Amino acid sequence: MNENDIPDFPPQDFPDSMPEGPPPNGNFEPMDPHEDLASVSAPAPTKPSGSAGTGSAVDEPHNLAAEMAVLGAILYDNNAFQRVGDLLQGSDFYAPANTRIFETAQQMILKGRVADGVTLMEQFENDGIFSDIGGAQYLTTLLDSAAFGPEIIDYARLIRDVAIRRELMQIGSTIVQSAAKSTGEVDGPGQIESAEKQLFALAERGTAQGGFVSFEEAVTKSIEDATIAYQSDGGLSGISTGLDDLDQKIGGLHRSDLLILAGRPSMGKTALATNIAFNIAKACVREKQPDDSYKSVEGGVVGFYSLEMSADQLAGRILADVSEVPSDKIRRGDMDENDYARLREAAKEIERIPLHIDDTGGISISQLAARARRLQRSNGLDLLVIDYLQLVTAAAGSKSDSRVQEVSQITMSMKSLAKELAIPVIALSQLSRKVEERDDKRPQLSDLRESGSIEQDADMVMFVYRESYYLERQEPDENNENFLAWKERMESKAGKAEVIVAKQRHGPIGRVELAFDSNRVRFGNLAPAFRSNDDYGDE
Repeated sequence: MNENDIPDFPPQDFPDSMPEGPPPNGNFEPMDPHEDLASVSAPAPTKPSGSAGTGSAVDEPHNLAAEMAVLGAILYDNNAFQRVGDLLQGSDFYAPANTRIFETAQQMILKGRVADGVTLMEQFENDGIFSDIGGAQYLTTLLDSAAFGPEIIDYARLIRDVAIRRELMQIGSTIVQSAAKSTGEVDGPGQIESAEKQLFALAERGTAQGGFVSFEEAVTKSIEDATIAYQSDGGLSGISTGLDDLDQKIGGLHRSDLLILAGRPSMGKTALATNIAFNIAKACVREKQPDDSYKSVEGGVVGFYSLEMSADQLAGRILADVSEVPSDKIRRGDMDENDYARLREAAKEIERIPLHIDDTGGISISQLAARARRLQRSNGLDLLVIDYLQLVTAAAGSKSDSRVQEVSQITMSMKSLAKELAIPVIALSQLSRKVEERDDKRPQLSDLRESGSIEQDADMVMFVYRESYYLERQEPDENNENFLAWKERMESKAGKAEVIVAKQRHGPIGRVELAFDSNRVRFGNLAPAFRSNDDYGDE
């Protein structure tokens, strides 16, 4: 193919860099993206690109002038694609011809080829769709409509904005049509989940600012975190758990981290997670920011997924702790007037703390993530606790050959959620029965159920271990020669628990001793005088 074979296509020079003025043919007239679209000579779209239609008489928003200005700039100078490639995708263009031109130019540029009027004409002729995109005359019109300078970014944002509005209309139409059907294939809650996922994906499309950040920005943020730690009383850059020795070991809870808290049944993993969540929510202090949003400067807003216990049972545990009325007395109603008064006062004291509980059983990871996003947008969210990981189900429609693969998907999604929301996520996990087969019952990383992915995705893995639990079940007869040794060991371990930091991506591993009150189901700080002589330093 040569220029003589191309009718009505004026010769063009395609420079290596974009000039400041109009193209060489002198026909460039800046186009107003808001001008009357009837004057634009784009091929008439028969159906919005990337849309199934809304079934409504309402005109779908679009801006053909902006589309032509951006496409013309790309064809005139392929360097312009680098400025808008992250903002736009082919389906953002309203006219089908513009979609085809953008996607073809994108493919050619990404392969290192030149995408201009001549090469596109040859490509479209080879594909047999040259007339569908308007022929040579339309390519010429695009070049004459090219935007130059910084306005190309503004035009690209206009295109993306109206594309998002069109998709919002389409989602609304789909919701109406789906809700009107009574096939029973998807129930009402399932339709809500589907709509919520679509709307959130669209919201993220409209606000996403992903991509590389300069090392200067990363270092600046790191220095800010170090400054917070330096200036804080406890020397923490993360959120304090309210447990001093644990904070000293892990530096508090850090945003974007996935923390696994595991233990065998009756070790107190739910109690420890509840204590940490309550401590953080109770300490919450939020300040208004210049943009009218609120930010936690102390403690934080907590979301707690209680998949094993009901919300009122979890609240009952916290009430037992705060009121200092034993939980078993509360359950039995075996309280005197003083106990009941303390319980009422404790309820008034803590009823307004920002601790939000969701006790939906069998929740899927997609539902969990959607609700966490909604909570962060509506109330704020600084910590998410999930009790426990093995009760979360895989996303609807996902297929896996085994439970191990399902857990891998779930832990990956939890880590992604922690990064997306920029909050720490604590996920409780069960341990395998292999622990019970060893003389030393302290858990190890290999004891995690479906352990491969959990250990890999977690930034930190902590185990809860109470030796007194096992000692109670090994009590010998008083006449036994081992009774005195057992009694001495039992007295030294009663009211104590260990948190074993088995993995910490950004710090040392080791053990921390905490006080444990079984009557109040509460973990607390252990006075130095009661600490064991065992080695609890770094490992």
